[in-house]
Amino acid sequence: MGSADIVPGVSGGTIALITGIYGHLVEAISKIRFGFLKPLFKGDFNGFLTQLFEEIDFKFFIPLILGIGVAFLTLAKVVTYCMDVHTALTYSFFLGLIIASAVILFKKLNQINLKNILFAILGAVLTFIFVSLNPIAANHSLLVIFISGMIAICAMILPGISGSFLLLLLGQYKYMLNALHQLQLTDIIVFVVGAVIGILGFSKILNYLLKNYEEVTMAFLIGVMLGSLKVPAVEIANSVGLNFAGLLPCLIVAIVGFAIIIILETRFDYIE
Repeated sequence: MGSADIVPGVSGGTIALITGIYGHLVEAISKIRFGFLKPLFKGDFNGFLTQLFEEIDFKFFIPLILGIGVAFLTLAKVVTYCMDVHTALTYSFFLGLIIASAVILFKKLNQINLKNILFAILGAVLTFIFVSLNPIAANHSLLVIFISGMIAICAMILPGISGSFLLLLLGQYKYMLNALHQLQLTDIIVFVVGAVIGILGFSKILNYLLKNYEEVTMAFLIGVMLGSLKVPAVEIANSVGLNFAGLLPCLIVAIVGFAIIIILETRFDYIE
């Protein structure tokens, strides 16, 4: 998830969906209500610990957060290097990942009806319009970084919507990558605090939708994924144009990305 979230146009939520942890992730986050703080204020430390472990799924969150953190710190330079030096091939790989993810989500639909089709079209159109927006010229004050963290994290847990792309639109993507490279702790901490507040609120809405309107939510997310394909497609076109000799390696890499996701999904289904 961390590797995917670094990349504009690829969603960590998509990876969570593929590996079968998406429902658990959303539900575990939505259950955090900070009720464990009440005993602490009353001086009841045992009560605090009891509620803390009841409310927060540490067995799930600790390895997940460690994995995301390691990916952020180690792969940020690798991903940016690939995007700069091997742009077409890198985005071709992402293209294959996104298409495969949409196919996997489509397989999870119980039925194809007019309502699901309309929500899928709505998701595709809104996302296509969104990714067509120009990046906003913004400053890098702590308030802006805090708000950017709140907004970007909501996208990071949605399949098909890239939190990194939101940061790009908000004018904070390269700045936050540099903050990670240089370990600018103040900026990183402010961003993380904003992200935590944002994800706690948004996860409750998403959990409600998945529990009560799962089919249309899934259909909408399929549309979101399809609409987001414009990002890698434009990058590939800008890099190689209509040159067949340049497009052929891109096609091969996209197929490899597609195959990896399908195999991963099959493997994780087998494990479950």
